Amino acid sequence: MTTTLRPMGPDRHGVDGMRSRDYEVCVNGRRVGTTGLATDGRFGPAVGRIVDLRIEEPDRRRGRATVAALAAEEVLRGWGCRRVEATIPESAEVALRLATALGYIERNRNMVKRVPDQPLPLPEGSAVRPMSEGEFALWSAHAKRTYVQSWVERGVAEEEARAKAEADHAAMLPDGVGTPAALLRVLSHDGEDVGTLWVSLADTLPGDIDGFVFEVEVAERHRGNGHGRSLMLAAEQECRAAGADRLGLNVFAGNTPALRLYESLGYATNRRHLWKSLI
Repeated sequence: MTTTLRPMGPDRHGVDGMRSRDYEVCVNGRRVGTTGLATDGRFGPAVGRIVDLRIEEPDRRRGRATVAALAAEEVLRGWGCRRVEATIPESAEVALRLATALGYIERNRNMVKRVPDQPLPLPEGSAVRPMSEGEFALWSAHAKRTYVQSWVERGVAEEEARAKAEADHAAMLPDGVGTPAALLRVLSHDGEDVGTLWVSLADTLPGDIDGFVFEVEVAERHRGNGHGRSLMLAAEQECRAAGADRLGLNVFAGNTPALRLYESLGYATNRRHLWKSLI
């Protein structure tokens, strides 16, 4: 039997070389599913995405999805893509197993938690305050560098990572520390600054969350003293005060201490982001 991808319509072309197209998954000419292919707007036309690959129930568990995914990779190679990305819901266990078998690597995952009606208080001696203009300039430069490093260490070219960092900060912090939807905070303990927090309450967040923790960092010499937990408790307090019910966050693969912290606070994974080199 021959599994192929049959276009469902013309190529759609956007700005900066972006393109996308929908396909039927066919076995000997018979439709058994659908998928979409697109270049990734975050990284440019050299990075592709497989979007919503679905095989219809009567044809599942016969290897159709495996062959369709490999065919999709070939199409993306033909588009000039060097890497392919996929986002898979945590509930899609079969898709996660398939992606792993095909050599996809988890780069990061999103986690979510319902914010308690009465968040836990900060430990004695700890307090948060708004970040100042002067602090923001130093924090922003450092946050971008750290963000770039996290992506580069996980398969993203440095030029792509820098462009993404600049674009993300420009989009989410257009007015710097005065951005209305941004909560930028500094944590102190016993009068000494020990960490920073960035939470967004922007309307552009995905529909399943009301707030998102974009950055939590404890100063290196203060790590190991529970301040990361304090920052997360502060995030929950801020979100509850703003009426946000569901708080999301991102954790990069390999950051085991952060993952354990978030799990201990009740955060659960809701989607994973994976990648694979096409070269």
